Amino acid sequence: MDKEKQLQDELTWNVGYRMNESLRMIKICLDKLPEDKIWQKPNESSNSIGNLMLHLCGNITQYGIASIKNEEDNRKRDEEFSATSGFSKEELFKKLSDTVDKAKRTFYEAPLEELLRKRSVQGFNFSGVGNIIHVTEHLSYHTGQIALWTKILENKNLGFYDGVDLNVKNE
Repeated sequence: MDKEKQLQDELTWNVGYRMNESLRMIKICLDKLPEDKIWQKPNESSNSIGNLMLHLCGNITQYGIASIKNEEDNRKRDEEFSATSGFSKEELFKKLSDTVDKAKRTFYEAPLEELLRKRSVQGFNFSGVGNIIHVTEHLSYHTGQIALWTKILENKNLGFYDGVDLNVKNE
């Protein structure tokens, strides 16, 4: 295997792992919340978990799928934040999971040229690799917000790493 392909495989495997970890954590949050809390906002300046999940679907599709596959950008960003209902937590999780799966397939299948090509998304110019990094960190960022809001609403430890010794030192 040539070094470029090996690097591409390593990048996409690690990105996929990180995205799966975010989905795992979001699912734990949703499982701890009653249905009526999904669209509740902490205040008027903040977003509900439902809004954040719709927003993640829009962002991942725009940056990670449409951009890298050279598809039309059909995102309606304002609608992600104006929604106050319309999806159950199960439907939201399926929508987000399906979007993440499609993005991961897009990353894995993208030719090296697409990963290196610069393109403009939302007025920002990055390569495909830059967009993949954006998608990964953006998903992680909002996963943290969902976790915090869940902790505030339920006053419970989320147990993301129950059974794992996080004090193990590097070898």
